[in-house]
Amino acid sequence: MKKVPNHVAIMMDGNGRWAVEKGKPRSAGHYAGMLAVRRTVEAAVQLGISNLTLYAFSSENWKRPKQEVDYIMHLPSIFYKTEIKALNKAGVRVEFFGDLQALPLKTLAVIKKTMQETIHNNTLILRIALNYGSKDEIINGIKELVQANSQGIQEYEELRQFFWTKEMPDVDVMIRTSGEQRLSNFLLMQAANARLVFIKAYWPDFERDMLSDAITNN
Repeated sequence: MKKVPNHVAIMMDGNGRWAVEKGKPRSAGHYAGMLAVRRTVEAAVQLGISNLTLYAFSSENWKRPKQEVDYIMHLPSIFYKTEIKALNKAGVRVEFFGDLQALPLKTLAVIKKTMQETIHNNTLILRIALNYGSKDEIINGIKELVQANSQGIQEYEELRQFFWTKEMPDVDVMIRTSGEQRLSNFLLMQAANARLVFIKAYWPDFERDMLSDAITNN
């Protein structure tokens, strides 16, 4: 295998379409997507990836039907109950980022619990974007910078210190499933020099070989 990228980011797209095509409710697609997260994390650890970032819920996804949004907001709780032991055993640290304070209180509580209970793990950092939009992150960062430094900035790294993702390394490989070929407001600055890989399979069908191929093929 060629040199393994340090940071792989994935736009997990196609859960709803996967479910609809199988005659199932969209919630079934999101649950299947969570199982794909499990497989992908296991594969990332096996392949030696140090940073894995997943786009779970954008700031624009609130426009979806309330029932679907409510289920997605409940998924972090299911994820914690079913995965926390395996994550700790594998040495996976979980971090969530985005406008987290706007999330339902129960969702916010369980993601804080997940982060706290995995904080000392260091094999892989799994970052999950919830209520995230890159434009929102940039605007928020500029506002905070202005409050802290009225003299302005000289370079990008100064602004980056005010991002939600300030401790995140730049993305080496950006993957999007479902055949869509758009960035959809995800890590626009952090992925400025990333290699883009678009995969036709829906996210619930994502497998280890797809990840391996994506990070090794140019």
